[in-house]
Amino acid sequence: MTNQDTSISIQERTENFAIRVIKAYVELNKRHFDDAGKVLSKQFLRSGTSIGANCSEAKYAQSNKDFINKYSIALKEANESLYWIKIMIKSDIAPESRFKNLIEENDRIIRILVSSINKLKAKQ
Repeated sequence: MTNQDTSISIQERTENFAIRVIKAYVELNKRHFDDAGKVLSKQFLRSGTSIGANCSEAKYAQSNKDFINKYSIALKEANESLYWIKIMIKSDIAPESRFKNLIEENDRIIRILVSSINKLKAKQ
């Protein structure tokens, strides 16, 4: 991780991730998928863009509990995104090389969210 990576807010990081997910989805759907490929890529699109949406909502949380809840949902969505990526790779819908950087960024996001949630819970 570079110094630049540590200076990016979680909101900006997850927004950038969502844009990369959208681009990957568009690229995937240029292929002629069967129904399974369409469903899996759509699930990936939904969960991958939901991470940032929940982090964005957390900025205006009504309470600490609400903030933790939004980050917890973002964490679940990040974990789900990783699941869909693995399923698409293992079912040969997408090459692992296409998702290597997304997997690494997804892992960073998960670590940041877990750390943030734990710190906030410890303050309660």
